[in-house]
Amino acid sequence: MTSPHLAALANLARIGKLKAEPPDARERTGLLRSATVLLRDARQTSLALESRFDLAYNAAHAAALSALRAHGYRSDNRYLVFQCLEHTLGFKPAQWLLLSQAHNKRNLAEYEGDLDVTAGFVAELIEHVDTLIAAVQAWERPE
Repeated sequence: MTSPHLAALANLARIGKLKAEPPDARERTGLLRSATVLLRDARQTSLALESRFDLAYNAAHAAALSALRAHGYRSDNRYLVFQCLEHTLGFKPAQWLLLSQAHNKRNLAEYEGDLDVTAGFVAELIEHVDTLIAAVQAWERPE
């Protein structure tokens, strides 16, 4: 990542939005393994659409958190983990906005019992998460 991206992460830590914490390769491996398994299960069309959405969303969060942890940060805010993809993997807003939409839908379901997803949205989410996992797996920490 370029230094503006690294500076953005450092600034988020400075204002208390992120917590600096040394990267942990074992944790990152576990998060990626979890993301991969969750995404595989999300592809199971025999499951309820709501379950597939939940699996894909949680796969996205695990993969995005893995990218953040690789840079030496942690966040208690799920939404911020997705926004930080711009700085951790160089994702453009168009690449993480669908994840943000999924986060909003997840919150409505979690806190208000209102999950409104379509098969098309879940399929698009699965595609985005697949791209995210591949990007996290391909990322290597600069020396």
